[in-house]
Amino acid sequence: MKNLVMASVFISGALFSSAKFDTQSGTECDPGVTLNETYSKATLLDSIMKHYTTNALPGVSLAVYSEKEGWWAGARGYANVEKKIPMQNCHLQYLQSISKSYMAVEILQLNEQGKIELDTPMTKYLPAKYSRYIKEAGGITVRMLLNHTSGVPEYNSNPSFVSGVIQHPLENFSATDCLESIAGQDLQFTPGSKYVYTNTNYLLLSLIGNAITGDHAAYIKKNIFKPLGLANSYYGMDHGYLKGLDLPESYWDVFNNGIPVNISQFQQSTVVSSKGDDGIVCTTIDAIKYLKGLMEGKLLRPKSMKEMFDFVKDEKGNKRYGMGMIYFDLNGITAYGHGGGGVGAGCGLLYIPSHKVYVFFSTNLGVLVDGKLPDKAGEMRDAILATLVK
Repeated sequence: MKNLVMASVFISGALFSSAKFDTQSGTECDPGVTLNETYSKATLLDSIMKHYTTNALPGVSLAVYSEKEGWWAGARGYANVEKKIPMQNCHLQYLQSISKSYMAVEILQLNEQGKIELDTPMTKYLPAKYSRYIKEAGGITVRMLLNHTSGVPEYNSNPSFVSGVIQHPLENFSATDCLESIAGQDLQFTPGSKYVYTNTNYLLLSLIGNAITGDHAAYIKKNIFKPLGLANSYYGMDHGYLKGLDLPESYWDVFNNGIPVNISQFQQSTVVSSKGDDGIVCTTIDAIKYLKGLMEGKLLRPKSMKEMFDFVKDEKGNKRYGMGMIYFDLNGITAYGHGGGGVGAGCGLLYIPSHKVYVFFSTNLGVLVDGKLPDKAGEMRDAILATLVK
């Protein structure tokens, strides 16, 4: 249950220096980097976060890395509204669909290792027990899955699947459940003929990753988290990997009346059930460390980076999606990254080359469905990005 771009933003508690904070009491938590307390845009960014957490959002967490000024991070609002626990940057945040970027890196690394070919039909790597659910599966390549040009139906849009999730919010679902919900459905379009963002593509990539590596999540931990020193990033194949982690509570404006309801268990059950297209949680700092490491060539060779940033265009001719990478046009300023949204969280991770700035922001409010509060999250996102590109 995640939306396609970044219909979310955050705002939470207090500015951080290199001091330590505990997410429960305000002490003993190390953000992992030395923060610049004199960052030139800190006051303005903090005021934006304060405004939106005061009037709309439960909590928000934000981190920035500037090549010129280094690291800064801030948080406002609450990680737990009921207990009045402040949001801190040491809280883990749900990456939602940003997880697709990590999945794409895995597939591209496997391509570099000669274990997968991008322009080969997915049926060469995807076990028949899964591919049998997809019509014309033999005409869909791995590349088409990566850049959303496959035409595969969207499992998140299937009424029976969504109904099952809503009516049994605390029950986990499997990849087979997702694929069974679209079994035999016509493709959205002829494979390779157009672009339509579809979560099913990355679910299928995770199953391909499992077939090649044995465990695509373990591969991500070993070959992405570990090389970049992402000690505060978590992902797993099981349904219990989030237990005991320092995650904020999750909220949803169920009735669109401006009153968020705590749906933390529902949020967690959807996240741990979603593989390849969702599932990773980490701190704001770790999210930026990932994108920064990727952009600096620490994960992929130049040829693979070129593939990742080969953006397909929509029907209007606008650049949209590469491989786990979204092309953003910030009023004429180019940015790269990804966004994500769920029933109880939303986030965005971007690199702005012209300003040599990375930013990650997240909120513990659901942004999957449009409404008064999700719209406020979007307003805050825009205000933060406008501040960074001034």
